[in-house]
Amino acid sequence: MSLTLYSTAGCHLCEEAQVLLAGLGVSAAVVDILDEPSLVAAYGERIPVLKRDGGQELGWPFDSEQLKAFLWQQS
Repeated sequence: MSLTLYSTAGCHLCEEAQVLLAGLGVSAAVVDILDEPSLVAAYGERIPVLKRDGGQELGWPFDSEQLKAFLWQQS
């Protein structure tokens, strides 16, 4: 499974999301939304957002239990 974490520098919520991922031993490609205007439009008010390769998204706020459910759900 491929994961993308939409984020930006200086976002403390994004840092919290990365800590939750690391706590589960999961890695995600981190994409800074400020590098692409369309990503700012899509995610600017919602980051951090974790996206699976199937297109499913998990938006903040989420805790470790919600994250586990998202990671192990069938697409």
